[in-house]
Amino acid sequence: MPHDPAPASPRAPRTAVWKSIAISLTDDIAQGRYGTGDKLPPETQLAARFGVNRHTVRRALSEMADQGLVHARRGSGVFVAAAPTDYPIGKRVRFHQNITRGGQTPAKRILALETRAADSTEAAALQLEPGAMVHVYDGLSLADDQPIALFQSVFPAIPLPEMLTSLQEMQSVTAALKACGVADYTRLETRITAKLATATQALHLRVSEGAPILRTTGVNIDPDGRPVEFGRTWFAGDRVTLTIDGLDGQDA
Repeated sequence: MPHDPAPASPRAPRTAVWKSIAISLTDDIAQGRYGTGDKLPPETQLAARFGVNRHTVRRALSEMADQGLVHARRGSGVFVAAAPTDYPIGKRVRFHQNITRGGQTPAKRILALETRAADSTEAAALQLEPGAMVHVYDGLSLADDQPIALFQSVFPAIPLPEMLTSLQEMQSVTAALKACGVADYTRLETRITAKLATATQALHLRVSEGAPILRTTGVNIDPDGRPVEFGRTWFAGDRVTLTIDGLDGQDA
């Protein structure tokens, strides 16, 4: 009596070519062939190395970027991502000092400047009457041209009438406050919450939608104890390590 042929053994699923390229390049980084801040070979060179088209290489690099291993600089190429930047949270929060201390070059990009009525949270934080006018500064913080945080700073409009003009000229909150007569300020409180990046946040921070981010909210006060800034900041979770300074952290 004839026997049925034995069923063929299932073949192991093949690894997608783009994923194989990502694994190979990740191993190059792990083995030290490319160090932090190094530029990877251009897409055409990588395509020739792996025998594929540029679209396949681009997908591999995109996957690596989603994992925080590399980042693209428009017009410059793809670079190995830097190690997370330590960012102390203390009484004196200064962005530029923090980033400079870590050996990187700080920069800020203005996204929007406007004067509007405060929402209930902003009014309470700044000890204002509901609906009082505030100046709002939305921006992007960068280290070595890589975005590390989105931020929104809100200031009381009446005591700081020239704040938006000063921010437009200087982009630095510390310098703008000084120009408006606030020579010094300290952090009254900071709250840290884990969040998932929205589509807009992901676009600005160059991460995947839904990627983990850290949100801080804080109130800064002048030497007389008057609130001068209510700030919200959304940090790229893989690029910044927030550290808590129990004394007097000199944040940049």
